[in-house]
Amino acid sequence: MKNVYTVSQVNAYIKNMFTQDFMLQSVLVRGEVSNCKYHSSGHLYFTLKDEKGAIACVMFAGNRGGLKFRLQEGLQVVAAGSVDVYERDGRYQLYAKEIWPDGSGFLYERFEQLKRSLQEQGLFAGEYKRPIPKYIHTLGVVTAPTGAAVRDIINIASRRNPYVQIILYPAIVQGQQAPASIVNGIHALEALGVDVMIVGRGGGSIEDLWAFNEECVAQAIFDCSVPVISAVGHETDTTIADFVADLRAPTPSAGAELAVYDYGLFQTQLDQAAVALSQHMRHRLEDMCRQTERYRMQLQYLSPVGQIRERRSYIGQMEERLEERMNARLKESRHRLLLAVEKMKGLSPLEKLNQGFSHVADAAGKTLTDVNRVHKGDLLLIHMKNGRITAEVREKEEWTWQKNK
Repeated sequence: MKNVYTVSQVNAYIKNMFTQDFMLQSVLVRGEVSNCKYHSSGHLYFTLKDEKGAIACVMFAGNRGGLKFRLQEGLQVVAAGSVDVYERDGRYQLYAKEIWPDGSGFLYERFEQLKRSLQEQGLFAGEYKRPIPKYIHTLGVVTAPTGAAVRDIINIASRRNPYVQIILYPAIVQGQQAPASIVNGIHALEALGVDVMIVGRGGGSIEDLWAFNEECVAQAIFDCSVPVISAVGHETDTTIADFVADLRAPTPSAGAELAVYDYGLFQTQLDQAAVALSQHMRHRLEDMCRQTERYRMQLQYLSPVGQIRERRSYIGQMEERLEERMNARLKESRHRLLLAVEKMKGLSPLEKLNQGFSHVADAAGKTLTDVNRVHKGDLLLIHMKNGRITAEVREKEEWTWQKNK
């Protein structure tokens, strides 16, 4: 059966191999500093990297006495020490005993010195930053005539707004002649009166980008009357031009996006605004039409003609009501009159005479209703419907009417 080892045994074996390798016990490693951390214990942890790889590094507090500068991101340094395995984690790292700047490290120190100097002079102050115009006609570009940067700027600017004129100043962006060429480009495009200017190039090392860290370039950007967008390198690259410019773009492509407004988006916004305005106008017109109709009805009601018409209508209604009430009153009066007539008929003596009754009175004309007031031999006057009779009483008979129970 094959031997089975623990993780600790494997890590110890690998550490022993590193220890026995003479070259790894004293090695010089060149690289760019990243992930630099000063621990509270005094130890210094960082990573050295190049284009193809990276290695973890540590400098213990006891070795930091020989470090004459502060280790910072982006510095190119040479670290001297040994490569060994950290058994607990099973990973190897460089235990640095000495560190000194490499060639680009000196450039970084120069970069920091110039940055502090220009900042003290006020070239980075926000009150000097000019706003980038939203809608431009001409875009000036100071960059190399070949390479990805100029192609990206032209493609993106043309896609966002094909009506923007792009004026390219073919500058040298790397080497000893680069600073003067960039300054000349800024002055030339400023004289042409472009609306906004992009100054930049593609990515590279700190040496490749150094032209944009020169004081003459920074001063030209600061003095330029045209708003300047700095678009140098990749997003992680930072130059003096970025601090002085009115606006920093992380890449040349981003610079084109910041400089040129998207025509398609603008057209969409215009279409949306047109639709919204049309709807608002339609609603407004509908409201005005309704209001006009209300005013027309109010005017019709309040006008003299309307009031006369209203009065006539009211008078007509009153006439109808008066006529109805008069007719009702007349009808009621006629009814009462007929009732009175009928009642009078029932009380009229003539009506009684017409019914066969007679009216009996004594010789003096007084009505006789009691047989006891009449005596034998008295003359009686008997009135009938068509005349009067004088009669003599021969005899009389008295009787009593009995009421039906």
